[in-house]
Amino acid sequence: MQTYFLNDVSIDKVFSVAFYNIENLYDIYDDPETKDEEFTPKGFKHWNSTRYKNKIEHLSEVISQIGLEHANMPPVLMGLAEVENDDVLHDLVENKHLSPWNYDFIHFDALDERGIEVALLFQKNVFEVLNAESHSIALNDEQGGVDYTRDILVVEGNLYKEPVIVFVNHWPSRREGAEETEPKRITAATTLEKIIEQKRTIFPDIKMIVMGDFNDESTNKSIKNLVLNSDLYNPMESLQAHNQGSSFSQNRWYLFDQIIFSNNFFTAETSTFKFKYTMVFSPLFIKIWHGKKKNAPFRSYIGDWHQGGFSDHFPVLAYFERL
Repeated sequence: MQTYFLNDVSIDKVFSVAFYNIENLYDIYDDPETKDEEFTPKGFKHWNSTRYKNKIEHLSEVISQIGLEHANMPPVLMGLAEVENDDVLHDLVENKHLSPWNYDFIHFDALDERGIEVALLFQKNVFEVLNAESHSIALNDEQGGVDYTRDILVVEGNLYKEPVIVFVNHWPSRREGAEETEPKRITAATTLEKIIEQKRTIFPDIKMIVMGDFNDESTNKSIKNLVLNSDLYNPMESLQAHNQGSSFSQNRWYLFDQIIFSNNFFTAETSTFKFKYTMVFSPLFIKIWHGKKKNAPFRSYIGDWHQGGFSDHFPVLAYFERL
């Protein structure tokens, strides 16, 4: 077997963590408590078992290949956005592409009106879950009432026996305009800052991994405030500076999908691993091959038109070296 190196590090000492917005992974059944009717056989998108199984097959194939350029296994931690329920996650991790890696998952039902939430996949032989929580983000609607977006998932555990806390996010979209919706993402950032502060009072020196589809980039106010106020390091800044992106719209690339770390990844005197670098995972088979949007993500739907692709986002990942 060929051995790859990451800055002269053996493949056996490298692992990855990743995040992937998987674009509306719904089952085919109507949930009467959420607005998921379009993702049913009788809905506008004509979502059926054949299309669903194809989506599961595609996503599990992508996840199984993330990180294999420098590691000998797919991500040990895999944050996901746009997941409907436990059933779709069971189907995902039990697919033939992922079943050899002994994945389990953490997911909570939340108050998002569309019924899609975040989740965390983890390899059980590498990550031990000690505690998991879901934190709501309360927003003001146009009538002055309370509206809810996707929760923040917080998972405490031991990664290669070292304590870490993982925060999985999917902040409010820009659908109504970037400036108009910016206050919602700032509210999400402030909510996350408070959770981080609370965790640090309990675990002062613990390492933290913050990941998600933030619908803002590293240069936007919400992310800049989060990094500054919570003493974090955002390696995605350098990717954005080199025009790297994980999604494509309005004729430009966006790097909304990010993985951010606490600064003690670099200052801890004793550690079982250290951060190396981040990247966007964008192999040819998950891209559009031709036309005006060549090299953009090959997505499942454009409007109500089923393309049968993967997602409208590329995954992002971070490599670590085991010491």
